[in-house]
Amino acid sequence: MTGRVAPSDLGQRYALAAVWGLVVALFGALRPDTFLTTGNFQAIFGSQAVLVVLTLALIIPLTAGDYDLSIASVLSLAAMVVALLNVEHGWPVGWAILAGVLAGCFVGMLNGGLVVLLQLDPFIVTLGSATFVAGVVLWISDSRTIGGISDDLVDPVIVHDFLGVPLAFYYGLGLCIAVWYVLEYTPVGRRLLFVGRGRSVARLNGVRVGRIRWGALVASATISAVAGVLYAGSTGGADPSSGANLLLPAFAAAFLGATSISPGRFNAWGSIIAVYFLVTGITGLQLLGLESFVQQLFYGGALVVAVAVARLARGRRAGAAEA
Repeated sequence: MTGRVAPSDLGQRYALAAVWGLVVALFGALRPDTFLTTGNFQAIFGSQAVLVVLTLALIIPLTAGDYDLSIASVLSLAAMVVALLNVEHGWPVGWAILAGVLAGCFVGMLNGGLVVLLQLDPFIVTLGSATFVAGVVLWISDSRTIGGISDDLVDPVIVHDFLGVPLAFYYGLGLCIAVWYVLEYTPVGRRLLFVGRGRSVARLNGVRVGRIRWGALVASATISAVAGVLYAGSTGGADPSSGANLLLPAFAAAFLGATSISPGRFNAWGSIIAVYFLVTGITGLQLLGLESFVQQLFYGGALVVAVAVARLARGRRAGAAEA
């Protein structure tokens, strides 16, 4: 019968959400006085908007079959541009935000041009551009941390809240809905997936593969710049290494999210669940007294496991299609 979903498929789709619930229950039983508190959950949901947005940026080129290793550097660039223009040059915060986002978009255009026009490996191109952009950030900031960004940015990000959770969370949630809609229900989303699954077949069917890949890299960099703006608003400033510690978590969340909701596919809802599953686990372990290194262990281990599971899921789907 068509339209029915096998129980095993349902289990795979929602396994990560179920494990997340079990993690909450486990740490709640072990540390009910500190973990099961309103303040803790407000902190968990309100502190990860930057990572959510960065992960959503990453899944767009991943869907098209390309890696973008420059997302964290673009985040740092956008945050620093906002801080420099607003704090040191007196620009209104709105114009500073626009300049930061345009700077990220420009990096994406360069990445896409090198990958598509010169047929270069996106892994190498974005690794190189990440290093170059990181150097630019150090140069324009004179290796300084810049604080004092206008409250016109800080207040709408972390000061104002809804239901006790900073508005930054809802910005990430809104972007998740937008990315989900584009990937699932628009021709652009279907072409991205088509290109990621088989470029030669997509090209034979009239899809402009180069344009799709280029656009994916531009979108990734632009959304990464938005993450940089949120970072600047969350911290009230910027430092040259703003995004350095977010690259691995973003990849871990993207690949872990590909095991959930739409197994074998990079997807928005799976990614946001993965972000909060990871931060919940890390928060719980730290409340149990483990040192800060647990964060690196958790993210690194999650990335390896997620890549393995995602590959198995794709293999299973391919086998089912052939059968």
